[in-house]
Amino acid sequence: MGTENSKDERRRSMGFLRKGPKLPAWEDALLAGKEPKSLLKRGLRYVSLSLIMKGMTSTPDFLWGLPEVQKLNLSHNQLMVIPPSLGKLDRLVVLNLGGNCLKCLPKEIGLLRNLKILFVNMNCLTEVPAELSLCRKLEVLSLSHNNISQLPLSFTDLTSLRKLNLSNNRFVQIPLCIYALRSLDFLHLGSNRLENIAESIQYLVNLQIFIVENNNIRTLPRSLCFLTTLELLNADYNTIQTLPDDLYLLHRLPRIAWNPMDKGLHIAHNPLSRPLPEVIEGGLDVLFNYLKEKKE
Repeated sequence: MGTENSKDERRRSMGFLRKGPKLPAWEDALLAGKEPKSLLKRGLRYVSLSLIMKGMTSTPDFLWGLPEVQKLNLSHNQLMVIPPSLGKLDRLVVLNLGGNCLKCLPKEIGLLRNLKILFVNMNCLTEVPAELSLCRKLEVLSLSHNNISQLPLSFTDLTSLRKLNLSNNRFVQIPLCIYALRSLDFLHLGSNRLENIAESIQYLVNLQIFIVENNNIRTLPRSLCFLTTLELLNADYNTIQTLPDDLYLLHRLPRIAWNPMDKGLHIAHNPLSRPLPEVIEGGLDVLFNYLKEKKE
């Protein structure tokens, strides 16, 4: 009789657990006695682990015992700190920390020598550790929607970097180290506090997409016209009054663009001096012809 009663109690207890809040997948797996490695997914390219939107306020300790992880997604949680143990995951190729509450990154991030893609967008960063420049294979970096106002000079060592998103931060000028990143083909500095673009922009000879919308830029430098690889130049919502006479050299710009997703020249919502507003209404060819004649 006692045995039957204990069985009933266990059934009621299990029933209560099933009706309660569902545990996050990783907690459920560990409580069931499974190995943390059972959470890994082995794809064609990467061994990956996703802990996205788990409501985590801290990283689980088991994570640092999975050195085989190559792709790690910890985005959209409530993480305030990433511990130094991150450096143990030295096979990481892709790391997504976006949408958390991080105020800093550990210097041990520099130990991730295989890292190619890093997202730390939508956090609370005020600075970036100089050690990140040790990740020489880094190709894609997003630091958008933070509180960053400068970058370490050591960033000049990120010679493989192709895509850099620094939008929605607090930059008053483009950091000097960026002009040394000759492999950049995408640079987003929209929604900052930029007042000018240095003539040194001409050194980014592979740049195809350059976005500086929603700043306080007064003029576009003449050297910008030498970036003949540009396919999208977005300078909407600034305080630009005139355009450089050599702008017609940007022959890969296909049109005057109005849709934010379109390639071309975006120059709307600027106090352009006359007759530029009327000329622009005629399209890019009309604008280029006007600038050529004006120069002659």
